[in-house]
Amino acid sequence: MSIFPDLCAVKLETSLTALELFERCQDEPYALFLDSASKTHENARYDVIFRAPECVISSKNNKLTVSGNNQSDLPKAPTHAADMFDYAEQLMALAGRYEGPDHLPFQGGFAGAVGYDFGRCLEVIPEFNTNEYKSNDAALGYYSEAVIFDKRRNEVWLVAPEQDLNKQKAYWEQSLTPASNNRLKLTSAWQSNMSEAEYHTKFNAVQAYLLSGDAYQINLAQRYQASYQGCEWAAYKQLRASNNAPFSAFMRTPQSAILSVSPERFLSTSAAREVQTKPIKGTRPRYEDSNKDAASRQSLLNSEKDRAENLMIVDLLRNDLSKNCNPGSVKTPTLFAIESFPAVHHLVSTITGKLKPNCSALSLFKGAFPGGSITGAPKIRAMQIIEELEPNRRGIYCGSIGYFSKHGQSDTSITIRTLLAEEGQLYCWAGGGLVSDSQAADEYQETKDKVSRILPVLSS
Repeated sequence: MSIFPDLCAVKLETSLTALELFERCQDEPYALFLDSASKTHENARYDVIFRAPECVISSKNNKLTVSGNNQSDLPKAPTHAADMFDYAEQLMALAGRYEGPDHLPFQGGFAGAVGYDFGRCLEVIPEFNTNEYKSNDAALGYYSEAVIFDKRRNEVWLVAPEQDLNKQKAYWEQSLTPASNNRLKLTSAWQSNMSEAEYHTKFNAVQAYLLSGDAYQINLAQRYQASYQGCEWAAYKQLRASNNAPFSAFMRTPQSAILSVSPERFLSTSAAREVQTKPIKGTRPRYEDSNKDAASRQSLLNSEKDRAENLMIVDLLRNDLSKNCNPGSVKTPTLFAIESFPAVHHLVSTITGKLKPNCSALSLFKGAFPGGSITGAPKIRAMQIIEELEPNRRGIYCGSIGYFSKHGQSDTSITIRTLLAEEGQLYCWAGGGLVSDSQAADEYQETKDKVSRILPVLSS
């Protein structure tokens, strides 16, 4: 029995970009834009717009909530948020058929955002900090409607219910009312939740944990906060233009807006059940002077410390992938590649695998969340120490945004370089992995480098 509609796909005739087309629905609850903003990155093929989900599964403080017009038709939802992905799997099995091109990455399924603090539902983490955010810890919608921009083929496709296909095609192809010039304006200066001296104190506490053998690497982040007025979507467009990040995203929820200019993939799966993750670990700043910039890049490439740091996370993720991948299928085809972005150079490795017959993209995500590149190793102990040392919860920061199509394809980001906007407050985080030979001044400066194309952009 299907509880969600049968879907078709049709080409859209539009001269608008995905960014321009999303204007018409950006203020709708659960409107989501997965934006491959980079023009050159190898993973920047698709832009996908989602709107009007059939239902939404959300979690807050370990409780699961289901909303939507067809709630009475849905199987009974579990109570605990830890079962969120199992329930999504159950609903995915009740999806209608799809008739359209096989190559489209999304053919109906779930999409949304999962915050770092959803990890509390999956692991035993102490609670030193209150959940101060109004936003849900996670929200996944089942979408029967998506607009897909395939930049490689130069095609635009609409996936929609059969009975609504002509109506939705007309909606997307109608002329667009120009957006207002409502900008976002900061009404206070950015304020960190720790001073430089406090960062150094917490850095020393991390070193004590590393020396005692509690962990090999611990990610420590600071949070910036500012008051604002105006349009979050306008702010996203500013940030996008300055960062060109391949895993950018904007999501509107009833409580908030998420603005992400992330350079990092978390997990992807193909319809052929192939898995990939691309952890980032290792950073150097960019410079306008080409010689200085090249020297910074080479410094990262030659750094034994950054390579060791990266390798720790590669080993952690290989283990996480092995929970859901065939024995012997987990490989590391690329170690320590350099990827360059407007603000920084990054050291990136690639890990691949093949899903077991009884596993899926959703079970893979659940088994690996949150991503090891933003916790440390071993993961659970690192998360416990993070909770002790960071003054506030992370919310969406270091969580994930992406989609899970019913035909098996998925793609999710790590939500670094990501802001949460709610109740007139903007939150932005920056952190880095600390190891035994890290230097406090260097690590503190790295957090500044990572937001050098974010905080000043909105301040102006």
